Amino acid sequence: MADDSFLMREALHQVVEHQGHVKIVADCGDGATLLDEVRRTKPDVVITDVRMPPSGDDEGIRVAQRLRETDPQIGVVVLSHYAEPRYGIELFAQGAEGRAYLLKDRVHDGRDLEAAIEVVDRGGSMIDPAVVRMLLENEERQHDSPLAELTPREREVLAAMAAGKSNAAIAAELVLTKRAVEKHVGAIFLKLGLPGEDVVSRRVAAVLLYLSVERA
Repeated sequence: MADDSFLMREALHQVVEHQGHVKIVADCGDGATLLDEVRRTKPDVVITDVRMPPSGDDEGIRVAQRLRETDPQIGVVVLSHYAEPRYGIELFAQGAEGRAYLLKDRVHDGRDLEAAIEVVDRGGSMIDPAVVRMLLENEERQHDSPLAELTPREREVLAAMAAGKSNAAIAAELVLTKRAVEKHVGAIFLKLGLPGEDVVSRRVAAVLLYLSVERA
């Protein structure tokens, strides 16, 4: 676990260790030390702030990209104070497997962070719904965006997909049948021109790839 704020590290300790089945093997305040501790301890999952020394801007993203090359089996949860879409896009640029991007406001009760840890440990992906909504709003402002063709319900399903939820989880959240969700997902993929693989990490990658494309 890495964050340049001692108070944030203490808060994360309390949240994570409250889960009982997760053990923190090291905590540090910068990216270089984090990589040293990863080599020493070989953790299953890394939790890192997006902004910390030595780069000060996107150090957490750089660590995630480095680990993609050196230790691809390690899941990474990147935390940020702000909903900045570019961080999500950069984090998933080399693949969505084993990566999550969450806002720090969502980790206080532990449920979202616990879910993110479990998802990336399994090789899945998660992105904060607030970031997804911002991406959708930015894209909808573009001229002739296919997102304008989505119904309000399809937008809700798309946001849930990018948040790493399965069809069953989306059905429970939106009070729909699983069959109805499958139809919405199929319609979304058709309208956005995306492949229809029913794999969470691929779905997140496809959504982010589409939303990250700049249009005139």
